[in-house]
Amino acid sequence: MSTGTGEPLLRVRGLAKHFPVRSGFRSTSFVRAVDGLDFDVRPGETLGLVGESGCGKTTTGRMLVRLLEPTTGSIEFEGRDITHAGRRELRPLRQDLQIIFQDPYASLNPRHTVGRIVAMPLQVNGIDPPGGVKKRVQELLELVGLNPEHYNRYPHEFSGGQRQRIGIARALALRPKLIVADEPVSALDVSIQAQVVNLLRDLQRDLGLAFVFIAHDLAVVRHFCQRVAVMYLGKIVEIGDRDDIYERPQHPYTRALLSAIPDVTQLGAAGRIRLSGDVPTPLDPPSGCRFRTRCWKAQERCATEEPALVPRGGDQATACHFPETGPAGAVPGPVADDAGPADPGTAAAGTTVEEVAK
Repeated sequence: MSTGTGEPLLRVRGLAKHFPVRSGFRSTSFVRAVDGLDFDVRPGETLGLVGESGCGKTTTGRMLVRLLEPTTGSIEFEGRDITHAGRRELRPLRQDLQIIFQDPYASLNPRHTVGRIVAMPLQVNGIDPPGGVKKRVQELLELVGLNPEHYNRYPHEFSGGQRQRIGIARALALRPKLIVADEPVSALDVSIQAQVVNLLRDLQRDLGLAFVFIAHDLAVVRHFCQRVAVMYLGKIVEIGDRDDIYERPQHPYTRALLSAIPDVTQLGAAGRIRLSGDVPTPLDPPSGCRFRTRCWKAQERCATEEPALVPRGGDQATACHFPETGPAGAVPGPVADDAGPADPGTAAAGTTVEEVAK
């Protein structure tokens, strides 16, 4: 499902993660955080993962770098199955597969200097670069826009944006081929967000990196990602080229997300889709299509038959029995205006997807 050529750098098939919910000493049920994902990432490509909070984006990212053990499915990196690789097998792969964590305050050890934090991947993997570790660390700090003289400073002496740059430098230390960026700008001010996103774009261009970019901010995703995958309740409901997803979305949920992007040219909530009901629990997801309990197009078939993620023209694939047609601006269904929802029977007040468009 990629527009690129050649073999995928990362291939994911049927990936799932179910967390047991225990009652006493027994597991009585499971939280289906991620429940069957299929996607590819090609060398030098950026795939964006978007969706509401709790849809499984971060769990997916952590499974890709094997910080979490998948329940089922497979993860192949450069043609090699790493789904259940042990620590010894993963060690050489860590050089090519890195992660940038979401919280720049919690992801750095406050007892270590910046130099030690960035140098640790080199030391753990027994790498002695030309000129020594210190020189390599200072080069990395300069690469991400920090002063090499910051080598001996501690994390508390830096701002949030500078701390995130330290995290990026650490991820780059081993010259990886793929980086999972777990909401790397969500905790930063807007002006700092732009700096960090532009930094990642420059690094991708200069170093040929591939990214799996997890984010809530749809504007940032459109700016940075070539392809976009939309997740809902542990499933990918739509995936495709950036322009197709933003200009011609086919899944109703994708349209609802895009309608929540703030538009300074309009006043009020005109044109925004307001979804009825609450997000179902992953402990007991709805039968058939998981979005049917909030979808204005749901029919009987949606409750009995789960839609498959199938191609519907070009690189775009949608998991919907009754996909939308036309440009993103042509929004049918429960559209809100200044006076409230157009159809109170299908759009309950206060149940929006606006949290995904910060």
